[in-house]
Amino acid sequence: MYYVRVEAEFAAAHRIVHYHGKCERFHGHNYKVRVWASGKGLGEGGMLVDFGIVKAALKNLIDASLDHRNLNELPEFGDDPSAERIAKFIYDQLSASLPGVFLSAVDVFETGTSMARYVPDSSVDALSTS
Repeated sequence: MYYVRVEAEFAAAHRIVHYHGKCERFHGHNYKVRVWASGKGLGEGGMLVDFGIVKAALKNLIDASLDHRNLNELPEFGDDPSAERIAKFIYDQLSASLPGVFLSAVDVFETGTSMARYVPDSSVDALSTS
């Protein structure tokens, strides 16, 4: 199995409405995103996927939807824009914009030591049977 990873960063603010603690207050993060693609075979040029294609799609998504935004204003997050929901949002949007590329995971770091990962069910099934 081959894996490739690209990274990007964005700054945004949010609050977790249905949480009781300091994250309930409005605050911001400098998020780091890691997008993983995987596959068994290599294409032209001996590559799984061109890094530049995935990087450009991720940058376009971040610039259009996430960077320098109040994430609570995005209806996809339903008042609770957690790192987990952000990871799933990025996965869903990128999967739709990258036909033929299998995204195996999306990691969203709120800090250098706190990260959430979204893995589609098909990846979880594949991991549990290997």
